[in-house]
Amino acid sequence: MEFRRFSDRQTLANTLAEHIGLALQESITQQGRASLVVSGGSTPLPLFQQLSTLHLPWQQVIITLADERWVEPSSPGSNESLVRQHLLQHQATDATFFALKNSAKTAETGEIACERGLHNIPRPFTTVVLGMGNDGHTASLFPNTAQLSQAIDMSCNKLCAAIKSQTAPHERMTLTLPTILDAQEIILHITGVDKKAVLDQALANGPPEAMPIRFILRQQVVPVKVYWAA
Repeated sequence: MEFRRFSDRQTLANTLAEHIGLALQESITQQGRASLVVSGGSTPLPLFQQLSTLHLPWQQVIITLADERWVEPSSPGSNESLVRQHLLQHQATDATFFALKNSAKTAETGEIACERGLHNIPRPFTTVVLGMGNDGHTASLFPNTAQLSQAIDMSCNKLCAAIKSQTAPHERMTLTLPTILDAQEIILHITGVDKKAVLDQALANGPPEAMPIRFILRQQVVPVKVYWAA
């Protein structure tokens, strides 16, 4: 794991956007296409805005989410809404976006259609950008959920999984652990002293199921870079 510390959040966003842009361009040059997985919440908004200004052949980039609440895209809780408002703008309007939320009534009944769509995104993903909650969850891999054991099973043969958490509102759709790890690189993007404390706790001893971000931090398959600013 590589840890990168920044003096402020905007500098972090600018530097990370440049890094991701170079990775996407290299993938496009070598393979003719690139894929980017992003996360929701307020932390990545400056990153989204900076990415949207990069001069890239965005028409050759496919973007999707690490997880999504099972709410309509018009809902304030929709990660898709954040991506459309802050990332798929300016230069990035030509990128292709695959939404995890579909027309199914529940996340569980929407799994098949979501899985079908995810199969159309080139893998390994060029870059996966993850966040982390104060409980150590990442994507929608929450501790102490009934669906966690299947979603982290490296032989589950599923690209996505419906999740019901007792501690978070709404049903969720999440990429499974093997899907997240099918990437050229993983970025953990966190800000604030509280998240640094959570990271330090995750790096200490303890069962990974108690803090699922440990499944990302402890694996040796995909390079992980942590970008942090207080």
